[in-house]
Amino acid sequence: MDWRWDFTFETVLPRILPGLWVTVEVTFLSFALSLVLGLFLMIARRSTIRPLSVAAGEFIEFMRGMPLVVVIFFLFFLLPEIGIFLAPFWTGVLAMGIYNAAPVAEILRGGLQAVPKGQWEAAHVLNYSTYRTWRQVILPQAVKPVVPGLGNLLILAFKETPLLSFVAVPEMLDAARRIASETYRFTEPLTVVGILFLILSLFSAVLIRLVERHLLTETRHGK
Repeated sequence: MDWRWDFTFETVLPRILPGLWVTVEVTFLSFALSLVLGLFLMIARRSTIRPLSVAAGEFIEFMRGMPLVVVIFFLFFLLPEIGIFLAPFWTGVLAMGIYNAAPVAEILRGGLQAVPKGQWEAAHVLNYSTYRTWRQVILPQAVKPVVPGLGNLLILAFKETPLLSFVAVPEMLDAARRIASETYRFTEPLTVVGILFLILSLFSAVLIRLVERHLLTETRHGK
């Protein structure tokens, strides 16, 4: 294999590293949006208002069966038609945030089901409001079981960002494709992108394990 180190360090890395930062930004911003939307979807699905519960459930199932690239193109071309003009970067953040809100809602619902029923009854006996029950009793206990699932989803979000290159978001794969099309050298840029994605995934996995260990330590100490 004809690998050129000078080409790698002088051309590939200087052009791909800015895309690395874009990848990280898109991933964390879209994941934060997914957490917020997923929480609201989970609460809506548990609502006693049947139309709201049914709508949330149908939206979750619809998104779970829809490819992300379709959501990206849909928002990219639809939003300008209704007078909303966003940069490709923010369109990508919105698309990934909405798309991953569905699995987040299901992960949170699983964590919620792990909270003993007696906790709800105790909050009711103490005359807690619905908001206080969720904030002080239910959600703190539901967080610990969902950390592994949310962590895996975060890693998956990193791997989904290359799809945004189809709408001109300058993430890592988009930079690699541009280098390859200009120089006709594919090995170096694509290999560097693969290594950087591996580093991101491993770093995220270590971070998730540290969070899990911290939560487990708190549980053992009765916090």
